[in-house]
Amino acid sequence: MFWRMVRGILFRQKAKMLLIAFTVALGASLATAMLNVMFDVGDKVNQELKTYGANINVSPRGASLLDELYGVSEGFGVSDKYLNEAELGNIKTIFWAFNIVDFTPYLNVRARLIADSASAEEVRLVGAWFDHHLELPTGEALDTGMRNLKSWWDVQGRWLTGADVNGVMVGEAAAEKYGLSVGDTARFQTGSQARDFTVVGVFSAGGAEDEDFYLTLANAQALADKPGLVSRVEVSALTTPDNELSRRAAQDPKSLSIKEWETWYCTAYVSAICYQIDEVISDAVSKPVRQVAESEGLVLEKTQLLMALITVLSLAGSALGISNLVTTSVMERAAEIGLLKAVGAYDGPISALVLAEILITGIVGGIVGYFVGLGFAQIIGQSVFGSSIDIKPMVAPLVGALVFLVTMAGSIPSIRLLLSLRPAEVLHGR
Repeated sequence: MFWRMVRGILFRQKAKMLLIAFTVALGASLATAMLNVMFDVGDKVNQELKTYGANINVSPRGASLLDELYGVSEGFGVSDKYLNEAELGNIKTIFWAFNIVDFTPYLNVRARLIADSASAEEVRLVGAWFDHHLELPTGEALDTGMRNLKSWWDVQGRWLTGADVNGVMVGEAAAEKYGLSVGDTARFQTGSQARDFTVVGVFSAGGAEDEDFYLTLANAQALADKPGLVSRVEVSALTTPDNELSRRAAQDPKSLSIKEWETWYCTAYVSAICYQIDEVISDAVSKPVRQVAESEGLVLEKTQLLMALITVLSLAGSALGISNLVTTSVMERAAEIGLLKAVGAYDGPISALVLAEILITGIVGGIVGYFVGLGFAQIIGQSVFGSSIDIKPMVAPLVGALVFLVTMAGSIPSIRLLLSLRPAEVLHGR
């Protein structure tokens, strides 16, 4: 009898029940979309931020980091400590190898720019990979270099390539200072040797790099007589925002317990990735670029907070909509409910009858809203991040629980109204 009454009410008030289902579906769809994006947004935001440069600097142990970390050109950043270029492929063999997006080595060279036979000025040459094809120790291959790592640079002319034996790129400030433009020839002298290079591009990086000259790593090694050596490496990695554990580990990994160390080592914290790089590169010290790493964490936290707020607000709106619709339904059925009470029905079974109707409607709306929300999530992923959003299995039960809570919360005012109805007053039209 109970379920016959439920079915009868659902069909008699199908227009109102459809409105309740639509309200639930709207809230569920927004919650599904936001939760899927929120759980997947970490890698997406990090991937977007990777286009703005490296977040890890790798330098030789004992070398001065003033130039790399603070922009102080002590001796033009030249040190007698170097890293071995042949070991750089090991970076892609660490535990978090797939989180390493790009990396590029640099070799700083002190040289003299010869303007004419009577004058010369000391400048800094920077050798680097531009479009380097690297064979990895794992048997895989990788294409990396500055063209990917510094994609925001504004370049007049063209980028250097590995095939440019006599090419050089000039920073905007240096080009203006020395009167150089694309196609000009610049002569550099290191020690007793002098070489001519053709300017293939003038770049604007918006920083100290605009005063430098960039050439291929092989040319820089030849000019400095440092075959197979590099001054430092910039690494771009997808990382997890820091927390108390990662900050403790960054100060002293040995202070962690075994369980904490395993958790830290197997999580993509920037400090964990730095530690693993130091394990595979001889005499290397890896340091996060704090401004970049902290900005990534801050942007990610704010983005996730925004998603959570949208979810809460959408569900709150659904709860209010359900409350209004169900309360209206109870008021319209006041005479029916009063008659049930008059013939001996208790408040409990009558409340259960109303709740069953609402829950059935909510389940239908929730299922529809979940699948619509999956579509919304993909639209957000493609329009904002240019890639699809991974569907998280945990979202389905989470949305189910939220729909249940919202439906029950929206039913509270109507149940209170139902309990306050007096049969005599209702049946007499009062």
